[in-house]
Amino acid sequence: MVSNDLPGGWPQISIAEANSRLTGPGAPFEIVEAVICDQPMRVWKHAPATLAHVFEAGIRHGDKCFLVFEDERITFDAFGKATVALARALEIGGVGPGDRVAIVMRNLPEWPVAFYAAALAGAIAVPINAMWSADELVYGLVDCGAKAAIIDSERLDRLAGRLSECERLVRVIVARSSEPRFASDAERLEDIIGGTDQWADLCPQPRPDVQLVPDDDATIFYTSGTTGNPKGAVGSHRAMTSSIISMAQSAARSALRRGEPVPEPDPQAPQKSFLLVIPMFHVTGSHSFLQAALFHGSKIVLMRRWDPAEGARLIARERISSAGGVPSIAWQLLEHERINGGDLSSLEALVYGGAPSSPDLVRSITDCIPAVTLATGWGMTETSGTCTHHQAEDYVAHPDSCGQIIPICDMQIVDLQTGRPVPAGETGELCVRGATIVRGYWNKPEETERSFVEGWLRTGDLARVDEEGFCYIVDRAKDVIIRGGENIYCVEVENILYEHPDIIDAALVGLPDRVLGEIPAAVVQVRKGSEQNEKEIRSFVKARLAQFKVPEKVAFLDEALPRNSNGKILKRQLSVFFEK
Repeated sequence: MVSNDLPGGWPQISIAEANSRLTGPGAPFEIVEAVICDQPMRVWKHAPATLAHVFEAGIRHGDKCFLVFEDERITFDAFGKATVALARALEIGGVGPGDRVAIVMRNLPEWPVAFYAAALAGAIAVPINAMWSADELVYGLVDCGAKAAIIDSERLDRLAGRLSECERLVRVIVARSSEPRFASDAERLEDIIGGTDQWADLCPQPRPDVQLVPDDDATIFYTSGTTGNPKGAVGSHRAMTSSIISMAQSAARSALRRGEPVPEPDPQAPQKSFLLVIPMFHVTGSHSFLQAALFHGSKIVLMRRWDPAEGARLIARERISSAGGVPSIAWQLLEHERINGGDLSSLEALVYGGAPSSPDLVRSITDCIPAVTLATGWGMTETSGTCTHHQAEDYVAHPDSCGQIIPICDMQIVDLQTGRPVPAGETGELCVRGATIVRGYWNKPEETERSFVEGWLRTGDLARVDEEGFCYIVDRAKDVIIRGGENIYCVEVENILYEHPDIIDAALVGLPDRVLGEIPAAVVQVRKGSEQNEKEIRSFVKARLAQFKVPEKVAFLDEALPRNSNGKILKRQLSVFFEK
C-alpha cells in the first residue's frame, strides 16, 4: 500500500544506498564486526559500550533539565549525584557484579536512578512490571534471585507480608514512603539520597570500581510465556545501548531519502523533550526513550498514568517535541484535540509501536498535525526493543508495515512446518538474529532452547516481507493479545477462569479496538443454575491478575465451546458472541 500524499521527487535514493552511505567505513553510523557468544555479528562502531558510558554522556549535560514529574524538576547533574550515591550504597551493602537488583515501581524520577545505580555497581538490573499482582511480583523477585529490591510504597503495600517468601532478598529500599509502615529491615531511599529536591546538593562520590564490558549481562526484563509463567530475558549492555544508534540511523536514512544532509548534533539547538508515557519496566520505555534521552541530553516528562487531557496539557506546558509509545496514545490524543482543542504545535514527532496500528492512524495524524514526523516499528522484549523501524515518508508510503530490519540485525520468514525460509511476499514465522537479541531466558534452558535456534530467535509472529524489505506483521502464532502495548497471554487468564467453581469451559479472545488495538474478552460456559454475571467474573479475575489482563467483556454459553477434532477451541468462531 503506497500513499499518494508524498512529496514529488521522493525518494532521492534507495534504502539500500542510504544504508550503505551511512554504515560504511568512516561513515557516521559505521558498522563493524564483533564476536558475541562465539558468533560473528555486526555492531555499531560508535555505540556507547556499556550503560556506564551512557550515564557518563548524560551527566555531561550538567544543569539542563532531565526529569520532570508533576512539580519536580531534576537536572542531569542532580540525577548523576543521586545515582552515584545509590550505587555506592548498594556496593557498601554487598551488591556486586552479577547480583540482581530488582526495580519495582511506576514511572518516577527514582526509577532511572535505581536502574543506573544497579548498572554502575556492576549488578544486573531487573525491572519488574509494576502492574503485576502480589503473586506475580513475588514470582519475579524469587525467579531472578534478587539480592536487593528498590520499590515504591504502592508496590510495597501490595506485597504486604509477602517479602519473607523471597529468601535471597537481603535488602529492600523503599521510595516515597514517609511512614515506617514497612518491614523493619527495609530502608527509606530518602535516607540514602534524600528527596528529589535535595539531589543537586549531594556531595559527589567516587563511583564503584567496576569494570564493565559490552557483552556482560546487564538486564533481565520479564516477558510472559505461553505457559503463563513470566520469563526473564537476559540482555547485555551492548543490546541495550544499540537502540540509541539504531533510532538515530533511521532518522538519518529518512533525511538522505528525501535529499537532505545527515543531521549533525548541534549543542546550541533547543533542547528536545519527550513525554514518557510508556512504563520504563518495558523495553520501549527504557531502551527507546530513556537511553536516547539521557545520551542526547533531552528532557523527559513523566506521567503517573496516561490521561489524554493531562498529556495535552503537558505537551503545551513543556513544549514537548516527541510523544507516543503505543498507537492507543496517539488515537486518544487526537480525539482529545478534536473535541477540546489544545496546543500541540511543539510536537515534531509521534513514535509508536508495540501493538497493532491501523493505516487510518497515519492519515488522522497527518490531517491533524501536518508537520509532525511519524515513526513506527516492531520489537519485543527478546529483541531489546525496536528491531524493525521506519519513519516519515517511508512510513506514510507503507502505513501497514512495521518497517525494515535495523542494519545490525537480520530477519527471515520461515515455514512453520519445515523451518525453511519462504520467498518474498509469503507468510511464515518471523525469525531475527543479531547483536540486540538477548542471550536467552534466566534459568530456563528448555524455554531458551525452544525459542533460540541456531542463532535465530523464533518470535512466534507471523509475517511477510516484500521485495524492498518492508516487514508486515500478519498474525501471531503464539496465543497472545496485545492491549495498548501490554501482552496478555490467553492461557494465563484462562487458567484463572478455570479456577472459578462455576466455570466449566473458558477461552480468552482478542476483540479489535480502535484505541487500544485489542481488548481481552472471555467466553465461558458455567454450571447449570449458576447466577454468575459479567461483573462477578471480571471481579474474580481482577482479584488474581493485573488490571490490564481482566476481560473487558464476558459472554456466557449454555454448552461447551466449539472445538476441532483435536479438541482445540476454535477461537475464530468466538468473536460472533460479541457482535451487536
